[in-house]
Amino acid sequence: MSKSKTSAPPSASGNAAPTDQPTFRSNPEVDAKIDAYIKDNPKYWAYVQAMPRERLERTIVLNEVRELDRQQRIREGVMKQINRNPEMKRAYDLLVKDLPEDQKEGVIAQIARSARRAVARSQGQQQTKAEAVGV
Repeated sequence: MSKSKTSAPPSASGNAAPTDQPTFRSNPEVDAKIDAYIKDNPKYWAYVQAMPRERLERTIVLNEVRELDRQQRIREGVMKQINRNPEMKRAYDLLVKDLPEDQKEGVIAQIARSARRAVARSQGQQQTKAEAVGV
């Protein structure tokens, strides 16, 4: 999706000057996907276009809240799995021992998710190779 980018440097308070309007970047690949979806779903597109602006804004915020909730549930699941295995917990604690206390859990969850993805990828590749060989 497009990201906003202010065109002026922030003011002394850290906020952009109130008269500056954000500029939006465009990604042709994303735009093509959106256009294809609109073409395939004209009734939904008409529904979206008929929504009042406040409803559209609140829908976008709701999607962000849902995404944050999803990320939190994943993080809690990962941490629960790590905490069930004392040996694994010690290994992760050793990796993050020098980090500030408030950052440790987030970094542990991030490392664990990356490790899980790497294992899944390697297992998928092994399965693909086995299928190619005919095992």
